Amino acid sequence: MGKPIDKSKIHRILIRATNWVGDAVMTMPALEAVRANFPDANITVLARPWVIPLLENNPAVNRVIPYHRGNGFKNDFLEIIHVIRQIRAEEFDLAILFQNAFEAALLTYLGGIKNRVGYNTDGRGFLLSHGVRRRDDIMKGHQVEYYLAILRGMDWEAKSKDPTLFVDPKEIESMGAMLLTHGINEGHLVVALSPGAIYGPAKRWPAERFAQIGDWATEKWGAKVLILGSKGEKEICDGVSKAMEQPALDLSGMTSLAGAMALIKRCGFFVTNDSGLMHVAAAIGVPLVAVFGSTDHIATGPRSSNARIVQHETECAPCLKPECPEDYRCMLSITPEEVWQEMEDLRLKG
Repeated sequence: MGKPIDKSKIHRILIRATNWVGDAVMTMPALEAVRANFPDANITVLARPWVIPLLENNPAVNRVIPYHRGNGFKNDFLEIIHVIRQIRAEEFDLAILFQNAFEAALLTYLGGIKNRVGYNTDGRGFLLSHGVRRRDDIMKGHQVEYYLAILRGMDWEAKSKDPTLFVDPKEIESMGAMLLTHGINEGHLVVALSPGAIYGPAKRWPAERFAQIGDWATEKWGAKVLILGSKGEKEICDGVSKAMEQPALDLSGMTSLAGAMALIKRCGFFVTNDSGLMHVAAAIGVPLVAVFGSTDHIATGPRSSNARIVQHETECAPCLKPECPEDYRCMLSITPEEVWQEMEDLRLKG
């Protein structure tokens, strides 16, 4: 660990965001803690394009720089050179790396940033001016605390809190107008189903069970049902809509993340697997029930007082495997009745 950083000399900060939607949501308390520690600094976030909507309306952030990768070796190399030059030109005083990758440290080192803070993992400790040791107890808690611990490792104040997201008002207006074209107005209770999970099938509750929840929401609550997911989850979402007896509006693959955030904010309830949109809904404050199978709710569960988790204890879970080598018992043992009861209980308490 280097010498203590003089906060009075920090005017321009670069933060390397994490690459996945759920992870990025869980960094929000740490991002806000950076702002609290450096209230007058200009804070720029370097982020992959698909997580930018999570950041661009956050008052803790002054600017977001998109980082484009995955376009072939030559294009990726040119992008790295471009980003390094941009970092050098902007003369940042401090870099804070929420992403653990070696590359994140290399970019800031070659970019000439004097103070470079992050976990000293992934063989990158020599590239950091202030490497934070990742203690064993940090790995046993929630991911929100994992990112806050980077700042605590620097003896900076980092209060524990739940993530908060800020939705673009223009997207809220646009998505509201779109829902009106489908007969869904402000007076309707909207229940959204999110049956996807890119990580793998071990995180996905069966489509027909989501369909049952959608039918009950329509029949018992008089709700309008939305089905949300990315383009890669289109087939899964199609399976839910086809299995439903009641009508549902399947918007999978049809909205940007910014649009999905606006739609989620409009919802009165959200039912989901452990996924990026689960974390989005929790951070927006929508009442939600999340179905967990192979993953660990202690580490990656929704951080919200409006969230409930349904998970069965089995001898093999959480295994953290994307595909089950046996019989998916952790997921298949969870019934629609259990999930619906959690929804009813949460609605009564709300």
